[in-house]
Parts: sequence; C-alpha cells; structure tokens
Amino acid sequence: MTSAAQAVPHHTLQESPNSRSIEINDWLITASTNPISNSGECDALQSKLGFPLPEMPFGNNYLSLEHRSSGWKYAFSTSEALQCVKNGELTAGDGGVKVGYADAWLKSRTDPGSAMPMPKTAPTKPYDWTYTTTYAGHPSGGDSLEPSDEPDSWPWAPADSENLSHHIPMAELTRPDPILFYAEIPLFEDELHDNGSSSLLVRIRVMPTCIFVLSRFTLRVDNVLFRTHDTRVYHSLLSNPPLVVRQISGWEAPYDRVKAQLSRRDDLTPLTDPGFVAKILSEMPAQRSQVEGALTGWRGLGTKMEVLTLGKSLS
Repeated sequence: MTSAAQAVPHHTLQESPNSRSIEINDWLITASTNPISNSGECDALQSKLGFPLPEMPFGNNYLSLEHRSSGWKYAFSTSEALQCVKNGELTAGDGGVKVGYADAWLKSRTDPGSAMPMPKTAPTKPYDWTYTTTYAGHPSGGDSLEPSDEPDSWPWAPADSENLSHHIPMAELTRPDPILFYAEIPLFEDELHDNGSSSLLVRIRVMPTCIFVLSRFTLRVDNVLFRTHDTRVYHSLLSNPPLVVRQISGWEAPYDRVKAQLSRRDDLTPLTDPGFVAKILSEMPAQRSQVEGALTGWRGLGTKMEVLTLGKSLS
C-alpha cells in the first residue's frame, strides 16, 4: 500500500503554550516542553536525587501515553530518568568512565615535589558524573507522572523472534506517510566540565498507522569513548489486540574508533551529532559495540526486544 492510499484516522489535536497532545483511536498522548528548571525546582530535584544535577535539567518536560480502554499509562520524565543514574561508588557493570588525563592531573597536584599541592576541599559524595542512564520510560499511575504503585501489573514479555508483529517495522517508519503529531522533548544535557557531552532526548511521531517513540541517551567523553542507549516504543494502530513493542539497545566504542569513521579528518562536527554517533555505533559489528564496547563492562550493552498486550491489567 502506498503512502498516498493511507487512510488518516480521526484524531484531535490540542495545544497550549508548553504542551501539545493528540487523541487518536484509544490513545491520549501529551508532550510537554518547557524551559530549563529554575533554581527552586533544581534544589528540590537535587535534594530528591542526592547528587548534583546536570547543567541543563528540563524537570518539567515529559511525554505521556495513555491507552484509555485498557488503562495502561506510560511516561518519560526527567526526574525518573535521573533516578536511574548511579548514586554512589561505581561498581562492576556501572560502566564507570575516567577522563584520560585524570591520573596525571591528580599526580601532578599530589606529588610531594609539586609546586601546586591539592587544595583542601570538602569530600564530595560519589556519583556517575557522566549521567549515564539506562532509563526506558516507566509505567505511570493515576493522573500524575509518578511511577505506578503496581508497576508489575503490566509485565513486558520477551518478544518472539519468529513473530513478525513482535518486530519494529523499519520499512513502515521510513515511508513518507503523513505525520499527524511530532514532538522533541529534551530531558537533560550536560557538557561534562568541557570533557564532552551527555544528553537524553525523547522524540515521538504519530502516523496514520502507528505510534513511534525514540528515547536516546548519548554520551561523548572526549578522547575516551562514545556511548548510546536507545529505547524504541512502537504500536501499530491496526494491531488487535493492541500490542506495544519495546526495543532497548546499548552501544559503546572507544573515541578513536568512532572518530576514524569521519569523512573529513579536519571536521569533528559530526562527533557532536547524536544521530551520527548512533549510526556509527549501530553499524559496527555487534561483537565490537555491544559486547566488547569500550571495555568498561557496562551492563547496558546489547539489545532486548519485549512486547506488551493491552488487555486487562493483571492487578
């Protein structure tokens, strides 16, 4: 079926200064985009998390999806994403990253002969300074974005690789179908003290046949590594019973390995583009980017496919 033949289902759009929503079939989808959190909001969020916030937290931003006939609600929000950042000493599996020159910098200031001894400072509570998160969204409850009190009432099941409906159909997503609703929702960004960048951005588009969400965490630590963690959520509006497919993927590679893929060695601009980085990492052999990675032992590497049938809640 060509895109010109796609029937556009009835839908309603609503818009306010800081949010947009679409009602289509049984779905109500709302995307809220707001300025960076103010000082009071930052203080409250930092107190809740227990570690310093990224430079640009968008604490009032969110994406919510509600399937009204089943009662299933799912959301992406800044607070929940940052709660997945490791708070405390990093251990095996956390994928801890140290800037390449850190040891030499520390030695130069603690060596007995150094003219610049380490200044006396108050101890800082450890946390993952790269803000790496494997957040994949969360089931929400009631009329709020807070996690559901019964998160297991809608369990995800492993996808059946032989079942075509358990895959995300890239051919459908790349067709030039009309886009009925689109939004980009930044959750946080940080420049990592000029050592790179860390960001989490959620995108959604609704087309005549489907709903598609991409949540992408991107990490660049200059001269050390690149890391991407993607969550894709897909729902065919034609599926019966309604089925949601979720793909969670993590990739990682040494900085120089990604840099070597530049078409022009004197132009490093693409290395600041999350789309370029994700393409390079995902096109590498899986053994390199999803098993070995950058040899950090990060547990987020690999790909997992899951499905959720929107029948009645098990609770």
